Amino acid sequence: METKNKTRFIAFSSQKGGVGKSTFTTLVASIMHYRMGYNVAVFDCDYPQHSLSQMRDRDMKAIMQNEALKKLAHRQFTTINKKAYPVLQSRADNALKEAVAFLQSSTVPLDVVFFDLPGTVNTSGLLNTLAGMQHIFSPITADRVVMESTLSFTDVLTNVLMKQGQTSIETIRLFWNQVDGREKSHLYKTYGDIIKEVGLQVMEARISDSKRFRKESEITRKTVFRSTLLPPDVRLMSTCGLDIFMNEFLKTVKL
Repeated sequence: METKNKTRFIAFSSQKGGVGKSTFTTLVASIMHYRMGYNVAVFDCDYPQHSLSQMRDRDMKAIMQNEALKKLAHRQFTTINKKAYPVLQSRADNALKEAVAFLQSSTVPLDVVFFDLPGTVNTSGLLNTLAGMQHIFSPITADRVVMESTLSFTDVLTNVLMKQGQTSIETIRLFWNQVDGREKSHLYKTYGDIIKEVGLQVMEARISDSKRFRKESEITRKTVFRSTLLPPDVRLMSTCGLDIFMNEFLKTVKL
């Protein structure tokens, strides 16, 4: 998808629910927009629940009711001198058209537009929207059902979309999420060999399992991890390997 200013269209996408698509969309968007100086927008295409739009509402409420987070947010927005990134509701079949229209009307040049997409390939317009991405990242876990679902999903992308040449996709990367240090390492080697055999690539960075991924801004907390209004705490990023992931992610998307 060619857009002005070479805006990158990126999706964390998978056919399996609960592996971290929306979480990583939020984390990476917030790190880039609030900490790294990039300008991003997010299209919440997960109709009808629109979970990221709901998260934005909860984040606003949490910050208004938490003095520590309120001060953190005030300091942040005063320092970066820009607004929160927009979270725009859409549907998979309209997302590309609406994103292009948004870019054309935006007074701020955007570096990245993230798309939070449904997890079912049969969703109307989903494959067409995925074909409009430059970069697709699929979180995986060392679980047979997750692996089979992910490989089936990425097979459609590589052998149907990319080989037909009617796509903007430049890279598809799988990455390990919810890595449990107690699990036997041979599991990852076995799955890694299977992934290589089908011609896919796995990122070097691995995200360790953390309860933080399942927590949003809480009224009593002084730091945040998953929020659409604040970037994750640096120490928490380091603990789960998100800092290393971000370095590899930015290299992959050429930013």
